[in-house]
Amino acid sequence: MPIEKVSKIWMNGELVDWDDATVHILTHTLHYGNGVFEGIRAYETDRGPAVFRLTPHIERLFRSAKILFIDIPWTVDQLVRGVKDTVRVNGLPSCYIRPLAYLGYGEMGLNPLPCTVDVSIATWPWGSYLGDDGIQHGVRMMVSSWQRHDPNAMPPAAKGCGHYINSQMAKIQAVKAGYDEAILLSPQGHVSECTGENLFVVRNGTIVTPPASAGALEGITQDSVHRIADDLGIPYVQGNLLRSDLYTADEAFLSGTAAEVVPIQSVDDREIGDPGPITRAVQEVFFEAVRGKRPEYADWNEHVDD
Repeated sequence: MPIEKVSKIWMNGELVDWDDATVHILTHTLHYGNGVFEGIRAYETDRGPAVFRLTPHIERLFRSAKILFIDIPWTVDQLVRGVKDTVRVNGLPSCYIRPLAYLGYGEMGLNPLPCTVDVSIATWPWGSYLGDDGIQHGVRMMVSSWQRHDPNAMPPAAKGCGHYINSQMAKIQAVKAGYDEAILLSPQGHVSECTGENLFVVRNGTIVTPPASAGALEGITQDSVHRIADDLGIPYVQGNLLRSDLYTADEAFLSGTAAEVVPIQSVDDREIGDPGPITRAVQEVFFEAVRGKRPEYADWNEHVDD
């Protein structure tokens, strides 16, 4: 999806002009892919823009960095403030937010420990990642021939930059085959996740989502779906799923910061059908919550003016 230019980007504690937010061609992460990032959204509310679950996102950034031996030279609170400042200075009522911690210029080679660590925070207006039609009617999925990487090869608990080559290969395969999105299996054959989203199936009134042990990144939106399901009285469990479980699901949907909550219409041309009642119920609460319409989820909305 195209990026729409705005005014400022936060870089190492300073708000710089968009066109000046550049790095050296020999920046270490550009060559070896070792960096960590988050995808976050701010939504328009009656009190102005609010960032959805900002602090948990930044906390996950730090967990990813710890796994990959990246020592971020800022605190969680400082980056939370940096996100709010960046959204506010750009005057965006709603936007996508990309914090990135990366290894900078000055070292080359496969030992990253001497590298400096730089941090940037960019924001820009971004619509529905899988399209408004996808949110309304659902998306067509395929199970990719590319597997989710083995946890002993790449740690899936870290939201690492280079890890997403795996996702890109699956996404390219799906798009070229005429699908909207791809599903990856673990090396053991269990359903893991989509290219950038967590996956859920509904069976006999229960929401089932793959566990982290199947290679799924523990999602912030996934956790929000869990709480919504609990509050709606919908049983929710983590459990291993086989490819055939996707074909026979009563309902299926995915979640992620960019995608939000999106129904799955079909998998490998096996029709699941129109979005079901559980998917619709979760969607309705989610979209009301992120826009500040649900007082019981007020703690999810971190207002940029606070």
